Amino acid sequence: MTRTQITVFVLVALVALVLGLTVNKVLNSKGQGDPTALLDAGIVLLPQSRTLPDLNLLDQNGQAVAVNQLKGQWSLLFFGYTFCPDICPATLAQLRQLQGQLPAQTLANLQIVLVSVDPNRDTPEQLKKYLDYFDAGFIGFTGEEATLQKFANALSIPYIPADTSKENYTVDHSGNLVIIGPDGTQRGFIRAPLNNAKLAAQLPGLIQPAPRG
Repeated sequence: MTRTQITVFVLVALVALVLGLTVNKVLNSKGQGDPTALLDAGIVLLPQSRTLPDLNLLDQNGQAVAVNQLKGQWSLLFFGYTFCPDICPATLAQLRQLQGQLPAQTLANLQIVLVSVDPNRDTPEQLKKYLDYFDAGFIGFTGEEATLQKFANALSIPYIPADTSKENYTVDHSGNLVIIGPDGTQRGFIRAPLNNAKLAAQLPGLIQPAPRG
């Protein structure tokens, strides 16, 4: 290898190193942490944040909520239903346990939201009773079937509406969580099944307070 080739090789290596450090600095400055560790924890961040649709639902207290006003805190949205026989109670129990593994500052900037995929049975009253069993701080959203489907599709968490004429029907839905940032935009997903140990290690670096001003 000639001196010129060695010089070029060294310069290329230095440029690669600087670029690598710069990318790492940008990711860390955004509070996103190590991308590899995030993926290993099941956290998939979107390359560009996604604006939520302008839709109105009801919370567990019967109050109207605009889904594009989920701001000021980070939110984890889980699309499920209160009559779910397995995945929903298991996921909510895991999220309750996860809260106990997170530092106080992270908890103060995070809210858990169950979005119903079964509005036929999930009234606000039913949602409140169900969620209080897991954690009184959990939030529930319900509404018209068409609105809920639009919301789920916009977040890439589609589900199959059930045949409500059947007794004890079930609803096919995803077990993934949706990550909403404090600016009210979708930042990514958390893949199912949840790994609480890895999530507890990674979420504090991701969930940062909303900037003031």
